[in-house]
Amino acid sequence: MPERRILVVNPGSLSTKVALYADEQCLRSETINHPPAELAGFRHIQDQFGLRRAAVLACLERWGEPLSGLSVVVGRGGLVKPLRGGIYRVNAEMVHDLRHGVSGEHASNLGGLIAADLAEQAGVPAFVVDPVIVDELLPLARYTGFPEIKRRSIFHALNQRAVARRAARHLGKEYQETNLIVAHLGSGISVGAHRRGQVIDVNNALDGDGPFGVERAGSLPVADLIRMCFSGRWTEEELLRRVRRQGGLVGHLGVNNGREVDSRIDAGDEQARECFEAMAYQIAKEIGALAAVLEGRIDAIVLTGGLARSERLVGWIRQRVGFLAQVLVFPGEDEMEALALGALRALQGEEPVQEYA
Repeated sequence: MPERRILVVNPGSLSTKVALYADEQCLRSETINHPPAELAGFRHIQDQFGLRRAAVLACLERWGEPLSGLSVVVGRGGLVKPLRGGIYRVNAEMVHDLRHGVSGEHASNLGGLIAADLAEQAGVPAFVVDPVIVDELLPLARYTGFPEIKRRSIFHALNQRAVARRAARHLGKEYQETNLIVAHLGSGISVGAHRRGQVIDVNNALDGDGPFGVERAGSLPVADLIRMCFSGRWTEEELLRRVRRQGGLVGHLGVNNGREVDSRIDAGDEQARECFEAMAYQIAKEIGALAAVLEGRIDAIVLTGGLARSERLVGWIRQRVGFLAQVLVFPGEDEMEALALGALRALQGEEPVQEYA
């Protein structure tokens, strides 16, 4: 059977990652950076569609890869309506919801839009895989103390589920046979309880829930936050920016990566050490809470994301949760491969393609 050529498009806040796969093999990849000044003129993320699409086409032209040679285009899934995990065809309704930000604005919304546009030109299908809005929460996990507020599932679904499959293979099992706690450690931190192939509980890593991350503030004392809201010092937009982009390590230490924190600790910076250990402490607490959700039946605890490269941070977490289950570490994230392999499973009929409605 001839190889399937898969174009992968993954928009981030300041970059667009593009890759070309031949079945499982990555042939080419490139990260196209978008300086803040270039994006400053766009009021909404959706307005960046033309710029990002042109950048992807220019990348293909540099590679000498015509659209006509593609078998499928797969994009990072965005903030569509809540749905179960899996592979989805980018149909007209999904395009509409991505354009209008039905569940909010996020750079990942552009993934499905660009995929649909290029796939239509190429005459091939367009997919998204495990969008950030994957929602398989138990009814009990949705409750808060206010009837007006329900917990929402917004997390690193793509990487969490890809790493969970990898961990299951490591254990000699299928993903649907395992109970795992997966912690994605990055700009935001999401910790999910994976019960037999479904993420039944997870913190909302975008809007301020769970451990603090590199940029995200995580859970905050509610009364203190309310006082900040009514202090007159900040607008709603400014406080949302603080919660999502100016909290965590950025807020405490003014740094946005774990490597620099490790270097400061090595140089004797006590504030950096305490802050980093506090992050590990909060991650361990979240893992412990999900151990209760899984009633103690845990095949493994899985750490992934950029911060999982820090042996110091991983060591602190392992020290606190190692008694619960074995701790597996898969540093970094390979969203491009996860997207490509998802599209390949769909083309090979190994996983059903679901219709968005």
